[in-house]
Amino acid sequence: MKEFVETIIKALVDNPDAVVLKEIEGERTTVFEVRVGPGDMGKVIGKGGQTAKAIRTIIMAISAKKGKRAQLEILE
Repeated sequence: MKEFVETIIKALVDNPDAVVLKEIEGERTTVFEVRVGPGDMGKVIGKGGQTAKAIRTIIMAISAKKGKRAQLEILE
């Protein structure tokens, strides 16, 4: 799933080479920590947070099928 999340984020930003994705796998929860380049935070968050909400919803749905929880943290 890490590659899936990375592909989505890189498609949204102006500087895809600056995207760094770290997957922290826990017993019940997976945390995806995404770092984007300067100026790209707004593109990932979207107007009113709608883009970030949509990405989180997709990640949570995929994780639920695996019997886990997922969390997305977006950092600049």
